[in-house]
Amino acid sequence: MQQSSMLEKTDLDQLCVNTIRFLSVDAVEKANSGHPGLPLDAAPMAYVLWTRIMHYNPQNPEWYNRDRFILSAGHGSALLYSMLHLTGYNLPLDQIKSFRQWESLTPGHPERGLAPGVEVSTGPLGQGFGNGVGLAIAEAYLAARYNRPGHEIINNYVYSIVSDGDLMEGIASEAASLAGHLKLGRLIYLYDDNEVTLSASTQVTFTEDRAQRFEAYGWQTIKVEDGNDLEAIEDAIRAAQQDKERPSLILVRTQIGFGAPNKQGSFEAHGSPLGKEETKLAKENLKWPVDPPFYIPEEAKQHFHKAIEKGKKAEQDWNERWKAYEKAFPDLAKELKFIIDQKLPPNWNKGIQPFPADAKGMATRVSSGKVLNMIAPNLPALIGGSADLNPSTHTVINKGGTFESPLTDFGDRQGAIEGGWNYAGRNIQFGVREHAMGSILNGMAAYGGLIPYGSTFLTFSDYMRPPIRLASLMDLQVLFIFTHDSIALGEDGPTHQPIEHLASLRAIPHLIVIRPADANETAVAWQVSIELHKKPIALILTRQNVPTLDRTRYASADGLRKGAYVLSEPEQEANFILIATGSEVGLIVNAQQKLAEQKIYARLVSMPSWELFEAQPQEYKDSVLPPALKARLAVEAGVRQGWDRYVGDKGDMIGIDRFGASAPGDVVMKEYGFSVDNVVKRAMEVMHNQKEA
Repeated sequence: MQQSSMLEKTDLDQLCVNTIRFLSVDAVEKANSGHPGLPLDAAPMAYVLWTRIMHYNPQNPEWYNRDRFILSAGHGSALLYSMLHLTGYNLPLDQIKSFRQWESLTPGHPERGLAPGVEVSTGPLGQGFGNGVGLAIAEAYLAARYNRPGHEIINNYVYSIVSDGDLMEGIASEAASLAGHLKLGRLIYLYDDNEVTLSASTQVTFTEDRAQRFEAYGWQTIKVEDGNDLEAIEDAIRAAQQDKERPSLILVRTQIGFGAPNKQGSFEAHGSPLGKEETKLAKENLKWPVDPPFYIPEEAKQHFHKAIEKGKKAEQDWNERWKAYEKAFPDLAKELKFIIDQKLPPNWNKGIQPFPADAKGMATRVSSGKVLNMIAPNLPALIGGSADLNPSTHTVINKGGTFESPLTDFGDRQGAIEGGWNYAGRNIQFGVREHAMGSILNGMAAYGGLIPYGSTFLTFSDYMRPPIRLASLMDLQVLFIFTHDSIALGEDGPTHQPIEHLASLRAIPHLIVIRPADANETAVAWQVSIELHKKPIALILTRQNVPTLDRTRYASADGLRKGAYVLSEPEQEANFILIATGSEVGLIVNAQQKLAEQKIYARLVSMPSWELFEAQPQEYKDSVLPPALKARLAVEAGVRQGWDRYVGDKGDMIGIDRFGASAPGDVVMKEYGFSVDNVVKRAMEVMHNQKEA
């Protein structure tokens, strides 16, 4: 295809848009797998964003004040990869040609940590929508805490392309409701309104007025009637930027599979390659050369590559602003630099104090709240909240203020957490929105440098499993704090009593699950959670009091760092191992002496984290659980699943194989076999079976 060296602006724009389209289509065709429909219809939106709107530096994708872009409709990943390649990111054309292939940087859905410029892993619809809200909260918090008049060092926007599927998912409703309430004006979403889902027209399933719905959430909505009208798209984005008090949804009417004559506007264009013949017809229809595939006109390449110099200059300008900021506000700059560099400030944990031995003790949810407030004053990166459960989960940062738009009129402003209402507040009121909370936390962590946490009851971790899984997939440092961790919560009954949840969370790769036994293990668990830079943590805490062990008699709680440790040795050489986690550690401590009276000399092992234990050298693991010592009993208020690896075929486990019951917690625990007498009985059975064998 011959191109004039002097193209009119409109001709060059169209050339570039079609370059995006057919680079994406060719990637899908070569892979014989993928989603060509969205890249064909959304290419104009992407073109306007990446060439006229967004601030980013392709040569430094991690530049801190860059605008963030999320392709929430992650199935259209070929579009994102095309944009990254064309604008000069280190994503060679060979990677586009390797779309969806083994060990390529261009997987079927965008994955954080592979192709540079991919902010979050998307694909499960609605997750990117929630992540964007988290990114916008992170920007608002950092801007409010660190910007000063004449020194706007943090002022980026968050953009996303979202789909019908995104908006159908419940998480989008949760996240949109909160974003509108918080007045996140730097959040701008372009809705690919093509009226088609994977299997049918939206007329079959999705007929509400989306604009009115988002207006009710408190969003600005703008309609673009022609998805190919570049000027209208740009005007809409500029208008969205002007509204500082509302997030914006730009409804862009498009035709899925635009240009493919036999599939345009049909669900058939969504999730399968166009095919050789339809690809040929589409290229001819849009006056594009059929061959060679992956064709990039020189004029288009040069135009896209202007982003390199533009991005370099944007970062240089920001660096100059940073120098002026650093000179004017050295203490603030020093504090912010630790966040930007994703490093912990020195002495961040200096406020942590040991808890004295106490037979009555306290709930680990309570000790967790105390430790949180020992850490928070020295760690401004720590920010979070709960799904409307702060009084129960003990996750308030004292005097941290409430993260809330200063523009919101609360009348007498009752209910503010001490410290006031503003975007610099460190306590986020997520509302009863567990699913959105998890996704928002992921976005906050993906922003870089913040350590976000969110809390709810353990049984409600089911509501937020998708973002927990994605945090693990992305290796994001997110703290998921789950309280009310067992049937011991009592009267609320089986709907609130987790049974299978520990096993379910442990099944997620890369997720570190920690169930501390007492206040001092909880303190170490918090330290580990902060220190493990690229790991999500599930911190599992009790509602009921548990004794604070006398660490002059029992091993140091620092043993938690290795996942499991020998808590106590018997007076005579051990012939048995008792293993427990969390609140059940106190139970095996109380059983040790009674077992000795039966000539069962039990080594006590506290095992707060399987994942941390499995990361240890085999020599250490064998020192805690000697292979020759096969008489073992594990005690945990949850399903048995997974425990066989530690008790072996000669051991046993006291667990729960049915749902809970409504009664006082101590009664439920006793009825379910969590008593000293039952531990002794089951241990004797294990020893008897050993002798019989």
